Amino acid sequence: MREGTRRGGRMVPKGRQVESASVLEIRRLLDGRERRRDLLIEHLHLIQDAHGHISTRLLAALAQEMRLAFAEVFEVATFYAHFEVTDTAPLGVTVRVCDGIACALAGSEALAARLAGTPGARVVRVPCIGRCGGAPAAQVGNHAIDHATAGLLAEAVEDGDTDVRIPPYVGAEEYRRSGGYAVLERLRGGALTPGQVMDELDAAKLAGMGGAGFPTGHKWRAVLAQPAPRLLTVNVDEGEPGTFKDRFYLEHDPHRFLEGMLIAAEVVRADAVYIYVRDEYPASREILRRELADMPPGGPRIELRRGAGAYICGEESAMIESIEGKRGLPRHKPPLVFERGLFGRPTLVNNVETLWWVRDILERGAQWWVRQGRRGRPGLHSFSVSGRVREPGVKVAPAGITAAELIEEFCGGMAEGHAFRAYLPGGASGGILPASMADLPLDFGCLESHGSFIGSAGIVVLSDRDDLKAAALNLMRFFRDESCGQCTPCRLGTEKATELMGEEHWDAALLGELSAAMRDASICGLGQAAPNPVLSLLRHFPEVVS
Repeated sequence: MREGTRRGGRMVPKGRQVESASVLEIRRLLDGRERRRDLLIEHLHLIQDAHGHISTRLLAALAQEMRLAFAEVFEVATFYAHFEVTDTAPLGVTVRVCDGIACALAGSEALAARLAGTPGARVVRVPCIGRCGGAPAAQVGNHAIDHATAGLLAEAVEDGDTDVRIPPYVGAEEYRRSGGYAVLERLRGGALTPGQVMDELDAAKLAGMGGAGFPTGHKWRAVLAQPAPRLLTVNVDEGEPGTFKDRFYLEHDPHRFLEGMLIAAEVVRADAVYIYVRDEYPASREILRRELADMPPGGPRIELRRGAGAYICGEESAMIESIEGKRGLPRHKPPLVFERGLFGRPTLVNNVETLWWVRDILERGAQWWVRQGRRGRPGLHSFSVSGRVREPGVKVAPAGITAAELIEEFCGGMAEGHAFRAYLPGGASGGILPASMADLPLDFGCLESHGSFIGSAGIVVLSDRDDLKAAALNLMRFFRDESCGQCTPCRLGTEKATELMGEEHWDAALLGELSAAMRDASICGLGQAAPNPVLSLLRHFPEVVS
C-alpha cells in the first residue's frame, strides 16, 4: 500500500494533493512547451500573466508537471518580487510607482500618496524601473509613464490602458541599409579572424560597460581558452538606480547590439546565447522577441529569458542561477563563470552597451575609439544622467569627461533654481561626491582613491535643495530590500545600517565599523558596495551627518 495518512477514515497519499483541473490548466498554459528545469521561471510568468497572481493550487500542479518538489518551486516563486504567490487575486490594476533615487527627488513619495485610494488601482512602491530620465516614473500594468502625475496614472487605470508601448526604433531592414551585419559577414566568411577581432578590442581598450570595467578582449580570450562547449549570456538586468542606458539602446537600435552579440558568439565559438532581460523592461523584451526572428541565418541558438524583479540578478553568477530556473543567489568563487558558468559550461558574460560598441570599433578601427576620450582616457561612455539637470537622459560623451563638463555641455546646465551640490558618479553603488570634486575624470580607475567609482555610469545630480542624508538613506533602503539574504554581513548589515541612518545624528564610528564588516565579508558586490553612500557622506560631508 502507498504510504499515506488516515483522513476521514480512509488512507490518502502524503503531501499536498494536486487537483486534476489544476493540472489541466497548467498543461493548457504551457501549451506544448518543454518542462525543462531551467524554464521554471518562464512557466511561473505564464501563470502570473494569466491570473495576476500565482495560487498554491497552480504552483503545486506546475511542480507535479515539471517533476519537481513543491518546496523547490515555492522557494523560487517567492524569491522574486514580481511573482505574487497568494490564493487571493489582487484587487484592481497594479500601479508601480518608482521610489528610486531620481524619482524620489522628483516627488514619487507624494505621487504614491496622492494615488492611494484611486478606484480600481493597487498602488505599489517599487525600486528603480530604469526610467530615471523621466522621473517620476511609474508603470500601469506594462504601460510605462514618464513624468507621471496622479491624473495621468488614474486616467490610465480608468481606461484599462495597461499594454506595453513600443517606441520607434531601427528595424532590421533599416539597419542593413546602413551597413549592418557587414562585419559579422566578414567574420563568418573568413575575411576577419577571431584573433583580429580580439586584437582590435585589445588595442581599443574597450572595457566592460556593465560596471566592472574588465577588458573585453581579455575576457573573450579567457573564455575561448576554455574547453568547448561554451555559452554566451547577455546581462540586461540593468537594475542599478540611476542607470537606464541599456534600455535606451534596446529601444532605439537593437540590431547594433545584436550584431555585437553574434560577433562575440562567433569569436568564442558559443553554442548558445541567453539574453536575460529584466522584467521592468517589457518594451525591450518585445522588441528583441520581434527582431530575433529577423537576424542573419546561422549562428548559435538564442534564448530570450525574462527576469522577475530581483536587482541581485545583475550580478553575473546570480543571473546565471536565475537562467537555470533557480533563486538568484550569487555563487561562491572560484570557479569564475568563464571557467564554469551556465549549466557548468565556460560562459562569456557581457552587457548590452559593451556589445553595442563592437561593430563601430571593428568598422572604424581601434584608434578611432581611443581618440574619443579626454584626458588620456580611451573611448566613450553612455552616461545615464538624471536628477537636478535641465536635460536628463542618455548622453554619449567622452570617457574622462568631468561631471561639471557633462552637466554644462550635454545636459543644458542645472535645472532652474538649483545649484550644484553633489553627484552620484556610478548609480547607487558608486557613492556620493561633492560638487567641489566635479573636475575628476569620469572613467574606470579614476575615482577609486576618493572612495567612489563610475560603475555603469549612472550620474545622479543633487542640488542645494536636496537632503543628502535622505538621499543616502534612500539608497541604503534599496540595498536592504534587494539583498538576497544569502550572507549575514549583507542581510543584517543593510538592515542595521538603515536603522542607524534613520537617527537624527549618525554614529560615525559604528557605521564605519559596520561598513567595514560588510565590505570585507559579503559574498558579492551588493553587500560590498552598499556602504559607499554612507562612507561618502562621512568622508565628504561630515557637517551633514554630525
